[in-house]
Amino acid sequence: MSEPLLIPKLGNTVEDVTIIEWLVEDGAQVTKGQEVLEIETDKSTFAVEATADGHIHFGPFDTGDVVPVFTVVAVIGEKDDVFPREESAAPVAATESADGRLAVSPRARQLAGKKGVDLTQVTPTGPDGRIIERDVLAYLEQRPAITPVARKMAEDAGLDVASLNGTGIGGRITRKDVEAAIAARAPEPAHDAPAPLPAGDVLERKPLTGIRKIIAQRMGESVHTTARVTLVMEADVTEFVAMRQRLKAQVAEEWGFAPGYNDLLSFIVARLLRQYPFMNARLTPDAIETMAHVNLGMAVDTDRGLVVPNIKDADKKSLREFGAEFRELVKQARSGRISPDHLTGGTFTITSLGAFDVDAFTPVINMPEAAILGVGRIASKPVVKDGEIVVREMMTLSLVFDHRLVDGAPAARFEREIKRYLEEPYLILALA
Repeated sequence: MSEPLLIPKLGNTVEDVTIIEWLVEDGAQVTKGQEVLEIETDKSTFAVEATADGHIHFGPFDTGDVVPVFTVVAVIGEKDDVFPREESAAPVAATESADGRLAVSPRARQLAGKKGVDLTQVTPTGPDGRIIERDVLAYLEQRPAITPVARKMAEDAGLDVASLNGTGIGGRITRKDVEAAIAARAPEPAHDAPAPLPAGDVLERKPLTGIRKIIAQRMGESVHTTARVTLVMEADVTEFVAMRQRLKAQVAEEWGFAPGYNDLLSFIVARLLRQYPFMNARLTPDAIETMAHVNLGMAVDTDRGLVVPNIKDADKKSLREFGAEFRELVKQARSGRISPDHLTGGTFTITSLGAFDVDAFTPVINMPEAAILGVGRIASKPVVKDGEIVVREMMTLSLVFDHRLVDGAPAARFEREIKRYLEEPYLILALA
C-alpha cells in the first residue's frame, strides 16, 4: 500500500507553501528520511523528507504552485503505482492540535479538523466540560469559517469578519482574503502605479513575489495605518564600549562567542520593557493590549530580504543565553531554514544599521507592535563634557512609536532610560 507524502505543518501561522523544486525524479527510488522536495513559506525554505521507502510518484503540482499545509503532493509505494486521482489538492484534515489537554469527543474533533475550527474557542456543553459535536456546530453557526491567522489580521486591521468573502476550501476566509480586503480598502497613491516604459528603458524587471511581496505589503500597511512619531537621542557610550571590550576579553573563550553591542543593548531593552509595559503592547480594533511576554525581535539582513526573528521571553534570559540563541536564529534565517514560529509573535523590535556607517534612520514599525528602536553606528565625536571639549564614543537611538497607543512623553521616558543604561553600564547589574 502506498504512503502519502504531505506538506507538513510549519509553525502555527503557516497556511500554505510554494513548491520550489523536486529534489528527485518522478518514479525514483527513495528512502525514509531522504529530502525529496523543497518548499517555501513567506520567509523560509524547507526540505520535505520521504515518509517511507519505495518509489515516489508526484501529484498534479508544478513548481511555483501554492498549496495548503497537509496537502498530499505525492505517494510512495511500488514502482508501478500511480498517484491516485482521488488524492487532489484538497488538504488532509489536521486532527492533531495544540489543544491536546482539552476534553473533546471524537466526533467533535473530527468535525473541528474538517472545518478548521480552533477548539480552544469553542464553549463546551458536554459532561464534565467536554466539547461535543453540537458545540462545534454551534460555533460554526455563530462565526464565519476563518483561519486563526486571518482572524487576527482582520482584527488588527479593524475589518468586520462577516463582511469578508472566503476563497479557501469550503468558503473559508484565509490570510489572502484579508490582505485583498485591506488592499481594496486603502487606495494606492497615484505615484505607486507609474506609466509603463519602453522595453529598452528597463534594465531588469523582477515580479513582486515571495518575501519581497510580503515585505512590500506589510511595510505599506504599517506606514498607512500607524500614527508614527520618531524620537532621536544621542548617547555617550564611551563606558559602554569599554565595558564590552572587557567583557569580550573575559568570556569569549568560555561562551564560544564574543558578546556584541546588540546583545548588551537587547539585554537592557528587554528588561526595561518590563518596567515600561506600555511599549510592549499592540492595538486591536477596540482595545490596547499589553503583552504578557517580552518577545524581542531583531532585524536580520539576508540574501532573501529582511527577516525579524524574535527571542521568546527575552527578559528572562541571561546575556549568554540571549547571545547564543540570537546567533543560532541568525544562522537559520540566513540559510532560509528558520522556523515560522520564530518569525511571529514578536512584541518589540530592534534594528541596527550601524555596521553600514548609518548614524540615524527612521525604521518602519513591525505591526502590530507599538514601537521599534533604530540603532546607529558608534562614532568618535568631539563633545562638551564638564566644560571641556573631549572626544567621546557616541551612538544615536531612533525610537519610532505608534502615537495611537503611546504618547510622546512616556515614549521619551522609555528611550531616555535606555540612554541612561548605555551611558552608565554598571547599572545593568541592577537589571539582571
